[in-house]
Amino acid sequence: MGNIIEVKDLCKSYVVDKRQNNILKNVNFSVEEGEMVAIMGPSGSGKSTLLYSVSGMDHATSGEVKFLGKDITKMAAGELSSLRLDEMGFIFQQMYMLKNMTICENIILPACQSDKNTEKREDILKRGQELMRKLGIIDIADNDINEVSGGQLQRACICRSLINNPQIIFADEPTGALNRSSSEEVMKELQRINQEGTTIMMVTHDAKVAARCQRVLYIVDGNIKGDINLSKMTDESQMRDRERTVNNWLMELGW
Repeated sequence: MGNIIEVKDLCKSYVVDKRQNNILKNVNFSVEEGEMVAIMGPSGSGKSTLLYSVSGMDHATSGEVKFLGKDITKMAAGELSSLRLDEMGFIFQQMYMLKNMTICENIILPACQSDKNTEKREDILKRGQELMRKLGIIDIADNDINEVSGGQLQRACICRSLINNPQIIFADEPTGALNRSSSEEVMKELQRINQEGTTIMMVTHDAKVAARCQRVLYIVDGNIKGDINLSKMTDESQMRDRERTVNNWLMELGW
């Protein structure tokens, strides 16, 4: 498999009170197609900024971010917006959905907005419902967003992220607002999606979450200080050893 993402000398700076704050400093890494990568690091280390810069949600100050060979830092706003809609999926800690729509309507909205998608609404609806079945939430299709649990709502967000068959999913603390049980359910769904071929890159502060990923990057003060490959997780019985490996590695890095 080739690289889906290649990052070279990525920098991100903000000017606050006439002072320049360098959040990312010459970051270099790549992500292979089909990988599931976690980004960890202390608060303020640049984890979310890195995710947003790599996904084109935020503009890099300098450097390159190549997505399937195309440098997104040089794309016009409209081209980049279409790329994010059609080729990328997004999951956030705060589960943003429109209050005036049902769960299912929220899920299919990106497909209805895509210029690439030529399906009729009925066909899009069927695909949305099939995704909801796969994630075990078809029974809440017609519910309002305030009528479901946090775990159900996050699984609905996963469905929405998949509706346009993205090449990659970017997730920012996707389990951060969930209890342990819901967190494990969501992570198992993301693992299953990854095993089906979708690349996933996520920010997390949770070693249990990171232990389910194939690879973990550790960022401190805007620089990647560590990179560990755990290999694909194939069985739940591996979880304890994987979590121990991640925790020991994090301690060595000063976590």
